[in-house]
Amino acid sequence: MLKAQSIKKSFGDLAILKGVDLTVDKGEVVSVVGASGAGKSTLLHIIGTLDKPDSGEIIINDTHINTLNAKALSVFRNQHIGFIFQFHHLLPEFTALENICIPAFIAKSSKATAEKKATELLEILGMTHRKDHKPAQMSGGEQQRIAVARALINNPSLILADEPSGNLDSQTAKELHQLFFDLRNQFKQTFVIVTHNEELADMADRKITMKDGLIYPNSDFE
Repeated sequence: MLKAQSIKKSFGDLAILKGVDLTVDKGEVVSVVGASGAGKSTLLHIIGTLDKPDSGEIIINDTHINTLNAKALSVFRNQHIGFIFQFHHLLPEFTALENICIPAFIAKSSKATAEKKATELLEILGMTHRKDHKPAQMSGGEQQRIAVARALINNPSLILADEPSGNLDSQTAKELHQLFFDLRNQFKQTFVIVTHNEELADMADRKITMKDGLIYPNSDFE
């Protein structure tokens, strides 16, 4: 469902990605590991259409991303891709329910439809009791669960996570990691997770290693 072909990206004279090829199947959980500066986050941002490659092609659900104009790309991103970052990026003035609903409102869902789906996700994630709480009233783990719900509300087929547990204590991180696999099993979504957490990386269906802007030889088949 995801294919990245010959992805190259440079910033000035610095080559970050040097011709990356990656294929991910529907329902697969793939972890991406490697030293800082290896190009992991840059690759994730390009797959997620947040950045453009200098050359190469991204195909998601048979859609050739390179062919979409800016407006079509924004609509595609909203409908097909969910993002989870190290820092939850919740809006402090909004409640948990309101934060979760934002992508649905962008997709022009009605308030009733968005809130019904958000309420269902709060229940699935064990966060119903935080429905009306603002981010400052929640723990880091709770805030990250709300961020996960926000990523899921439009039923995206692809979830991209960049160091999702990097800001959490070890027990909360472990619970979040297990949550990803529970969600995959329940909703059949595909996850690509950039992480330095070896435990999470080893839980994945497949672990790939990036080094110096390339997928390290044969790591895609470990």
